[in-house]
Amino acid sequence: MSDVEPAAGISGWTLCSGGGCEGVTGSAHLLTTGDRSVLVDAGLFQGTGEDAANAEPWPFDPRAIDAVVLTHAHLDHVGRLPRLWADGYRGHVFATAATIAVAGVVLRDAARIQAEDLARARRRARRAGGKAPPARPPYRDADVDAVLAQARPVAFHRRFTVCRGVQGTLGRAGHVLGAAWLALDGAGGRVLVSGDLGDADGPLHPPPEPPPTTDALLLESTYADAHHRDWAATLREFGEVVRHTLERGGNVLIPTFALERTQAVLNALQTLEATGVIARCRVVLDAPMGERMTELYRRFPQTLRASVAERLARGEDPFRPEHLEIARGGGMARALHAARGVVIIAGAGMLTGGRILQHLRVHLPHPRNTLVFVGYQAEGTLGREIADGARRVRLSGQTVPVAAEVLAVPGFSAHADAPALDAWWQASGARVVVPVHGEAHARHVLAARVAAAGRRALQARRGEPLAL
Repeated sequence: MSDVEPAAGISGWTLCSGGGCEGVTGSAHLLTTGDRSVLVDAGLFQGTGEDAANAEPWPFDPRAIDAVVLTHAHLDHVGRLPRLWADGYRGHVFATAATIAVAGVVLRDAARIQAEDLARARRRARRAGGKAPPARPPYRDADVDAVLAQARPVAFHRRFTVCRGVQGTLGRAGHVLGAAWLALDGAGGRVLVSGDLGDADGPLHPPPEPPPTTDALLLESTYADAHHRDWAATLREFGEVVRHTLERGGNVLIPTFALERTQAVLNALQTLEATGVIARCRVVLDAPMGERMTELYRRFPQTLRASVAERLARGEDPFRPEHLEIARGGGMARALHAARGVVIIAGAGMLTGGRILQHLRVHLPHPRNTLVFVGYQAEGTLGREIADGARRVRLSGQTVPVAAEVLAVPGFSAHADAPALDAWWQASGARVVVPVHGEAHARHVLAARVAAAGRRALQARRGEPLAL
């Protein structure tokens, strides 16, 4: 990849990324043309040691931003939105209706967790006699409510005014509920932001819609160095893992993201039971936010695959294995200490917190159990540490042996793989492509393919203006 001097830009847009350009979390991309600026996403950095990154000042003035557009409501794309408000932003927030609904759940949960984490940190500091942490979390419920009051729903394919001199269009990205790609048209021409593009073969969402022709493209690169198995093969692989674990009297632990992955896992388990691949077993969903997200999936069927929407219209529930139990309190981990033959679904997907940690402390030391990763494990997370082969890990101050079988079923990914990404950027006709939302290797191999096709591949760096 190579940078360019500002005068060498092609589209007339300038990018200043506040995150998500050199990794897979913290997406926040400020796009400027003339005297207009639009922030696309305002995500949280996730992973070990990222608290400092989330506390750093923005590389741009929030008060000077004309508008915010959200591609979807994963925490790494919306988690700093209330902080943007707390730091002075007062404009509108545009997104699909489904994304706005999901963001409400995600952000209120994040505010609660931040308050709880800060309270724990204060208690530890008092006991240790150390320096007290900040008096308040990065944002509070009032900030969430205030910024959500600025949300304006936008329909797919309906051109809308983002701010004076800039028009926007959202298309279906097929990633999660309400997910969109964004085309921005202004004085500098058109810039296209992919958001996160879904796997065309996924069980719940239709494939991403083709992109419009554009001058420049910000393209996610999460799996730009990988090929996914098709969904039928993934379902077989997942079924074998669950069946073998249950047959030996073990439990299956599945850390999931509340949005999309929980619903995909529930749907897969129901399908495997219905086809006789696995026996009807006890399935425990110990994820309050996952339950709320599942209700939103039922509320917005128009964003799902036609086959799933039709089942919902008939009154069927595609997200309910026969013996599903919803954990209503925080004591489910204790209740399952001696359980055998149970599938346990809990957050968080990268083991960065949540109820899954309680289950891991109990079940990781036993070789009869299986920990199944069904989502991406970012660098610096506990999930990545275990996926990379750690035999002992620290959980809430305790050292826990990893004796359970650890497997990954990457076909559950809600991200497009390398061939799909290549087809998408080629269809856009973009002369300039900026790989974002990917680790270094994935971004570099995507850039090499872009350059080999005679297009320009640029590397964005956090806080550094880049002419497109």
